[in-house]
Amino acid sequence: MSWERSITLKNKRELEIMREAGRINALALEEVKKAICPGVTTAELDKVAAEVLRKHGAKPAFLGVPGAYPYPATTTISINDELVHGIPGTRKLREGDIVSVDCGTIVDGFVGDSAFTVGVGEISPVARNLIEVTERALFIGIDKLRPGNRVGDVGAAIQKFVEAQGYHLTRVYTGHGVGREMWEGPQVPNCGEAGRGTLLRKGMTIALEPMVLVGTPETKVLADQWTVASDDGSLTAHIEHTVAILDGEPMILTLP
Repeated sequence: MSWERSITLKNKRELEIMREAGRINALALEEVKKAICPGVTTAELDKVAAEVLRKHGAKPAFLGVPGAYPYPATTTISINDELVHGIPGTRKLREGDIVSVDCGTIVDGFVGDSAFTVGVGEISPVARNLIEVTERALFIGIDKLRPGNRVGDVGAAIQKFVEAQGYHLTRVYTGHGVGREMWEGPQVPNCGEAGRGTLLRKGMTIALEPMVLVGTPETKVLADQWTVASDDGSLTAHIEHTVAILDGEPMILTLP
């Protein structure tokens, strides 16, 4: 796709719809988070999210997305070394795991997209720090989503912080514009050079999603042809919000 040609600027009414999609998406993720415990299966967690969307009359954005085969679930659920796109199934969570849950919601043709990473019960200090760094990186990036900045300013700020903590960022998977389509322009990498890249403008809506790895920036796609994992089996984390660029402070659209 051409990232530049697919940029769309949203008006006030469209942002209101996206805020509603984001609100419902956040509610779904909150219910999933409450259900996370040792012994629960990832398929059971996916059903929790699907039920919240159904209750609010919203549609799942991920279900049926084209790939090696149409994506089969409402959420992606990735565990430990799995970075993104894990398919829910019979796998049970265990004490000490960390789990990343990503969900997309469609309301009146507009998408809200967000993700979290949390621990299952007691987790290691390394895992806890990884999650904290990833969340902090997200908000550092959000602060750069202002008119007049460039995409490179966002990626450079995230990269500087994450690498200073001794962690790595994937170069393959990125943040992106979102709106009537799940993937719109601009592409927003989590690495970059300040002052370079697409100019940010009022009305852009960005799904910003730092994807942080403990041991390596390299990834691999697993046998299911969807799940992306760290190449060396080390821990990963993924946290995301959909954000609107306004005249002043950016607005997070995926809050409950």
